[in-house]
Amino acid sequence: MTSTLDVTARRVLAALATVRDPELDEPITALGFVASCTVADGRAEVALRLPTYFCAPNFAFLMVADAYDAVSATEGVASAQVTLLEHFASDTINAGVAARAGFAASFEGEAVDELDSLRADFLRKAVLAGTDVVCRPLVAAGSTPAALAALTMGEVPESADLARLRRRRAELGLSAGAAAPLVIDPVTGGAVGVEGLPLHLRKARLTKVGIEANTGICRGMLRHRYPTDGEGEEQR
Repeated sequence: MTSTLDVTARRVLAALATVRDPELDEPITALGFVASCTVADGRAEVALRLPTYFCAPNFAFLMVADAYDAVSATEGVASAQVTLLEHFASDTINAGVAARAGFAASFEGEAVDELDSLRADFLRKAVLAGTDVVCRPLVAAGSTPAALAALTMGEVPESADLARLRRRRAELGLSAGAAAPLVIDPVTGGAVGVEGLPLHLRKARLTKVGIEANTGICRGMLRHRYPTDGEGEEQR
């Protein structure tokens, strides 16, 4: 028989899987950033770890805060504690997230505003990278720039990649419905015309390659820092 505790713990891990590294656009669970996750009497305790001691504090704050929000909203969780381990700003980040103080207040005198613009910048990169993933098979199948420029989201066969692109666009407040253009400028939200499409797709490809390279580097550094733990495993 499955216990309520087991069910809640699985729900918490599922919630953590919705939290992404903002730069890599991958779940923190898949990246191996969840060091531990325990649930007892409705209290969830999560520990996160990052590839290096000096990972950017703004990125770290986003992940810890997002993890706290995701875990706190999980059915069966009465209280949550999310702790960042072994990071030069751990104490500041952990205290700020626990107090729901926000990034600027947590790093008073060092930060001037919240991280909304940073999150939006990385979402735009995710949209570019997602555009590359969805469009490359179409180009390989013979789609011309004119055909791609005229294509709508609803005219592309459904896939996990298309669904992911749709979600990222929606998170930015950009059109993502069936009638929306497939290829858009993630800054303006406007359709990319046929003349600008080849350059746009090259930029999208470079963005995707850059994200993949950074992901590989981070995975390697995490394995080096925590050599006894399996890559991409949720530790419990």
